[in-house]
Amino acid sequence: MPTTSPSMTDVLDAARLIAPHLPRTPMWSYPVLDGRLGVRTLVKHENTQPTGAFKVRGGINLLARMPEGQRAAGVLTYSTGNHAQSIAYAARLFGVPCTVVMPENPNPAKVAAVEALGALVEVKGATMVEAGEYAAGVAKDRGNRLVSPADDAALISGVATLYLEMLSDHPDLDAIFVPVGAGTGAAGACLVAKAVAPRCRVIGVQSSQAPAAHDSWRAGELVRRPMRTAADGLATGSAYPLPQGIMRRDLDGFALVTDDEIRAAQRLLLTEAHTLSELAGAAALAALVAAKDEFAGRTVGIVCSGANAGPAELGLLLPAA
Repeated sequence: MPTTSPSMTDVLDAARLIAPHLPRTPMWSYPVLDGRLGVRTLVKHENTQPTGAFKVRGGINLLARMPEGQRAAGVLTYSTGNHAQSIAYAARLFGVPCTVVMPENPNPAKVAAVEALGALVEVKGATMVEAGEYAAGVAKDRGNRLVSPADDAALISGVATLYLEMLSDHPDLDAIFVPVGAGTGAAGACLVAKAVAPRCRVIGVQSSQAPAAHDSWRAGELVRRPMRTAADGLATGSAYPLPQGIMRRDLDGFALVTDDEIRAAQRLLLTEAHTLSELAGAAALAALVAAKDEFAGRTVGIVCSGANAGPAELGLLLPAA
């Protein structure tokens, strides 16, 4: 079940807990990219995190708050990759046993990364929904703390710290484009922007080939949708109540982009911003490219949320010579 919605006070406290473990990530503009778009574009480089993705902020915040008596029982979560690495990294940091359930055919690079952090990986279920159902039963049987990929206030307030950094450094942002899978990032962006920069629009971005969060936000109720996207970090087939509640209240817009548009943006990040991203990490730029006329002459922040691209994805990034 979802926990209570986090507050801005929770975000500030998360920043305090995370600071000893993670430095601030850089945020740069690139003149060639700006020229291509006609928009002053500031890229927040969460791809430089030790796990290669922004979600490590939430994992550290959650594990740092776990009572010592609960840590020995271990944590168990389910994820296609970046959330898994977040929890595994934080579990190793705090000496907590960790198990991760992944659905069938997971990204091999992400499995290897999770196992290298000392976590046990179990592959169960054809989808994230089935993996989550299996994880819930196993956690109950084993006495582990079950960690949802999104329905936890500590995760949301943890990842919200990246938007606190963005708006502390650049309070003049007219908008922030945020990739959406489970929705923790978009919910965190909403919390911070409404508190410290209310004129800054927060716009979620999801693949049109896995639109569960987008369609749930539009409908005002949780829905399930097929997952056909190649972007692992956006591949969620159902929405999560806690981030959806925050997004319904405060999200200013929600864009859908195709996988082809995301791949073109991934290539643009590489060639014009010296940045390797995974597909999900390029989704924000894909949406800005589609909306560049609307934001012409303005200052916009985009989040490169991760860089955990597997060999097959990398092979498609640039055309053969």
